[in-house]
Amino acid sequence: MRKLQNTLYITTQGSYLHKERETLVVEQERKKVAQFPVHSIGHIFCFGNVLVSPFLLGFCGENNVNLAFFTENGRFLGRLQGRQSGNVLLRRAQYRMSEQNPVPIARNIIAAKIQAGKRVLQRQIRNHGDNADIQTAVAALNFSLQQLKRADSLDLIRGIEGDAAARYFGVFGQLVKAESGFAFDGRNRRPPRDSVNALLSFLYSILGKDISGALQGVGLDPQVGFLHADRPGRDSLAQDILEEFRAWWADRLVLSLINRGQIKPQDFVVGASGAVSLKADARKLLFQSLQAKKQEKITHPFLGEEVEIGLLPYIQAMLLARHLRGDLAAYPPFLMR
Repeated sequence: MRKLQNTLYITTQGSYLHKERETLVVEQERKKVAQFPVHSIGHIFCFGNVLVSPFLLGFCGENNVNLAFFTENGRFLGRLQGRQSGNVLLRRAQYRMSEQNPVPIARNIIAAKIQAGKRVLQRQIRNHGDNADIQTAVAALNFSLQQLKRADSLDLIRGIEGDAAARYFGVFGQLVKAESGFAFDGRNRRPPRDSVNALLSFLYSILGKDISGALQGVGLDPQVGFLHADRPGRDSLAQDILEEFRAWWADRLVLSLINRGQIKPQDFVVGASGAVSLKADARKLLFQSLQAKKQEKITHPFLGEEVEIGLLPYIQAMLLARHLRGDLAAYPPFLMR
């Protein structure tokens, strides 16, 4: 269980939530572990086997408390919202910002993405010594960040992001240990044609679904973004927020699994179309590694509080909603210092 700002995250399996006068009570193993006045709670996120009493359901509806349900792994299931929810206003603010002024949010997201990629490369230099190619890439990413400050259109932002991604992935293969048996010669997808790209695409897809569920949980429309163009069947806003997590979360996890020998080249198969995919056992190991990563704790760079990594998509969704409502002057993207 974790309370951040006005949001309560219930992650302990078997928890029971019920109403006691004007308060919300959390019980675990039939023992009261927390009690909150309802006016201090705006959102309750329940993950997995979390029970909620019928009286609390009605209480949340009456008091405009957003109650959302997810699987234990974070897939959105549904939510209860009272009659005067304000979500229409939130979504209208989202649509209005997407159409009229998407640049500030898009610029902040891409700045965080480039910074995170740069820090992955700098970490390689710290751990393994100077590397001229990586140093050149770091300098190029610094130049991209300077350009981004003056970018005043989505086309410019997308161009800077594309160039920065090319620079980053141009040296990413040098972060893969030769003795691992893996090789990386640039980013490719739809379908991925080598093992490293298969891992990257798989993790990006999983995290994207987590983010989509988090956005739905706070009442945002995951299909209407600020950076990625609207496209039928694509959760553009989820793809926007994913940019903040690609290097810091997914790329670093892929490098750890490969360089530590936890996943090996023989753990992949090549389909008739040339698409490379993980075998079942390796996919299970990847899920286990991701779940273990989600349980690790960090200090959130904006909130300044210790949180589980698995809650980051939900926290960023809440921060974005607060910005769109006017509670925050700017959207603070996720970027570890």
